[in-house]
Amino acid sequence: MKPRTIVLIGTSAIALAAIGWVTGQAAYSWLPPQASAESKLIDNLFSAMVGIGTFILLGVFLALAYSVLFFRAGRYDYTDGPAMEGNLSVEIIWTVIPFILAMGIAIYSYFIYEQMSIVGPMEHVHGSAKTAEQDPGVIQVVARQWSWEFYYPRSGVTSTELHLPNNQRAKLVLRSEDVLHGFYVPAFRIKQDIIPGRAIDFQFTPVQEGRYRLRDSQYSGTYFAAMQTDVVVESPESYRQWLEEGAKRTAKPAYNQAFEEYNRSSGSALHAGWKTVIPANPPIVNYSFTPDK
Repeated sequence: MKPRTIVLIGTSAIALAAIGWVTGQAAYSWLPPQASAESKLIDNLFSAMVGIGTFILLGVFLALAYSVLFFRAGRYDYTDGPAMEGNLSVEIIWTVIPFILAMGIAIYSYFIYEQMSIVGPMEHVHGSAKTAEQDPGVIQVVARQWSWEFYYPRSGVTSTELHLPNNQRAKLVLRSEDVLHGFYVPAFRIKQDIIPGRAIDFQFTPVQEGRYRLRDSQYSGTYFAAMQTDVVVESPESYRQWLEEGAKRTAKPAYNQAFEEYNRSSGSALHAGWKTVIPANPPIVNYSFTPDK
């Protein structure tokens, strides 16, 4: 390989690496606020993968552009190209480099998920969930078609809005009463499928006060888009005050968008002609989330 070619390839690689790094840093701004400790780890992984992807994408594009510009046949050249045989060095390079990249990303991803420690092995999902239920500090989460219900055993408070103290490990036990649901908070970068018939021990750490959105990440039926609520991260003092205030309230049926919409459509003259799942009755709670709040 000529020295000029080596310099050109080296310079291009450095330039592409710089562009990839800048793009990877810019990727942090593409995501919601980092509201949990886990979100920072996930964003670091996402930034690294965007940087590597940018480097590969631009590298392939430049190689193709260089070939088209400098190795194309003449205008009236209809002859066959020269016979090409295998090049062992090139084959080793394009095998080893992708292998190293793939293994590097896999190992880095493994350590990220190890640090997150959101859900452990299967015995942790099944075995310790029963133990966690006996902890009064654990929040019990019930998903159903189509509402969220959160129970705080220590205070005896039930709510359709999830409240969490800031900078403290949140411990949840997730259950579904009917079909597969998904516990997904984009600002936390966490998602966990809730499987019927299983109690799942789920943990994370909120680190920024604010109001965030909890969504059902799985299609759970007709009104699944209405299965949303707020997650309120507040100071430990405000969290205790909220629990104390909720404990004094009389439990009553919560507002439920799916239930309201179903009743309105059932009373209308227009019928689609197919059966639909009847939403579960609104949960009986001390504190209810309302959309206009």
